[in-house]
Amino acid sequence: MKKALIIGISGQDGSLLAKHLLENNYKVYGTSRDYELTSFNGLKKLNLFDKVIVRSMVLNDFRSVLKVINDIKPNEIYNLAGQTSVGYSFLQPVETIESIISGCLNVLESVKFLNLDCKIFNPCSSECYGESIGVSNELTPFNPLSPYAVAKTSSYWLTSNYRNTYGIYTCSAILSNHESFLRSERFVTMKIINSAKRISEGNQKNLELGDVSIIRDWGCAEEYVKGIHLMLQQEKPEDLIISTNTSISLEEFVDYTFKKYNLDYKKHLIINESLKRPTDIKVSTLSNDKLLDKLKWKPKNNVYDVIDKLIDNIN
Repeated sequence: MKKALIIGISGQDGSLLAKHLLENNYKVYGTSRDYELTSFNGLKKLNLFDKVIVRSMVLNDFRSVLKVINDIKPNEIYNLAGQTSVGYSFLQPVETIESIISGCLNVLESVKFLNLDCKIFNPCSSECYGESIGVSNELTPFNPLSPYAVAKTSSYWLTSNYRNTYGIYTCSAILSNHESFLRSERFVTMKIINSAKRISEGNQKNLELGDVSIIRDWGCAEEYVKGIHLMLQQEKPEDLIISTNTSISLEEFVDYTFKKYNLDYKKHLIINESLKRPTDIKVSTLSNDKLLDKLKWKPKNNVYDVIDKLIDNIN
């Protein structure tokens, strides 16, 4: 039986990946910074909390990372921990940089130090590309415009360096935005959907957002974790984009969602300038052609399918 270590198992992707790996007969270990204080709501919603083994790990402490990896000796490591909000990274840049870059380096260095036969997955983001001029692919230069994107770009190059220098099986996925019912309202997708529901019920009047002209590719997180797992099953590690090839504006996202509740979004949307970020990517469009070529797989659900799934889940 293969052993997988999911660093950051309490998050959306960690919980959904744990479900997928358990279904594929893995023994699943997970880590959290503070086991006693972490709620593990995602695992509990999926009825998986008693099916995984959770250990405390401080990701920016090398000794803590080394000890856990040495104790478990996993076949696969999925490093999904770290600060995940672009907006929050402007407020807490030091925490963002440390949690992502130091964490990535500690995992890579631990595997190298232990000379462990282990595959490592590193998650990156479409934010690494910055503003899209045309459709971005794996050869498009990075141009990070936020502390979060800077950190993710650094983790990408660290991962590539350890692969090329030390022969470690490690790769990065450049992920477009991806959502599930495990998201909180801290993420704009669930803020929009829950607000539309409350407005339709008469429990809320308006929805406040910042820049609704931004264009993004939103995918289905349950599908994306399958692609993440599949990347570590290849003979040769390669960095790949995981996206849906469908990008729409945030305003179109709002419009489609509100129509599902028979609402005219223009009567309820308020643009709040204070919610706009210091720098924000206007357009993000990604190609998943290489993903299909290398893995013979790509996501089936586009952004409209994702919205439908999220609405069905909360109704």
